[in-house]
Amino acid sequence: MKVFVTGVNGQLGHDVMNELNKRGHIAVGTDVAEVYSSIVDGFPATTLPYVALDITNADKVEQVITEVQPDAVIHCAAWTAVDMAEDDDKVELVRAVNAGGTQNIASVCKKLDCKMTYISTDYVFNGQGTEPWQPDCKDYAPLSVYGKTKLEGELAVSNTLEKYFIVRIAWVFGLNGKNFIKTMLNVGKKYDTVRVVNDQIGTPTYTLDLARLLVDMVETDKYGYYHATNEGGYISWYDFTCEIFRQAGYTTKIVPVTTEEYGLSKAARPFNSRLDKSKLAENGFKSLPTWQDAVSRYLKEIEQ
Repeated sequence: MKVFVTGVNGQLGHDVMNELNKRGHIAVGTDVAEVYSSIVDGFPATTLPYVALDITNADKVEQVITEVQPDAVIHCAAWTAVDMAEDDDKVELVRAVNAGGTQNIASVCKKLDCKMTYISTDYVFNGQGTEPWQPDCKDYAPLSVYGKTKLEGELAVSNTLEKYFIVRIAWVFGLNGKNFIKTMLNVGKKYDTVRVVNDQIGTPTYTLDLARLLVDMVETDKYGYYHATNEGGYISWYDFTCEIFRQAGYTTKIVPVTTEEYGLSKAARPFNSRLDKSKLAENGFKSLPTWQDAVSRYLKEIEQ
């Protein structure tokens, strides 16, 4: 199978390319950068098929994907800087990437009759209550520009295609880029005490584990909406930090605070990021390992 992967210089795109190659699929990567800068299984990614592409350019998207003639597209590229997305001078750019770029890709997938996987987020919901969000729930009320534009991307896919997977994830960490674990390890080294939010509840997602699931999915025709995070129970960012520091051997004091006490954020964060993942098992997909196990493997990968 030939798979076109967007956002390959990011955390998830990096791991998806890796997983496709491991399984013997033809993986063609794309990102805005002129060069594919990731390392894939220890060898330079420059040896893999790659094309620089601005997904907001509809004509270029059609030209590139038509030339590749993929069987499937896994769309990992997105604007993910949640707070910066709130800046007045960034809103239209964020929408152009998350909504317009996704529509451009979906339109070509329809023309070529190929599968499309779109990576979405818990931010499409209003983040209230305590019940886990169901994958087929349409009770959308995103609180931020990021959430609104990711929802617009979802609708672009579902309104254009029949052969699609929309996979919502949360609290992502991976090797190739910035993430919460790397941030907390750096902060924990520098300070004796850290303050961490304790009233936002969800579950982390290790991109290495998610990539395996996404390739499992694209090898099938079990289309639809899914939620995918690691197993191991719902936690707060405070709980997450406690486990990260415990496994890393840090003695840094961690103080739980409310979102209001923490302050700082421009964008509203969801308090309830619980995602119900039971649909995965119902459709024969293997659940992701526990987040505690994922943290252990991740720390070994980054040599903690």
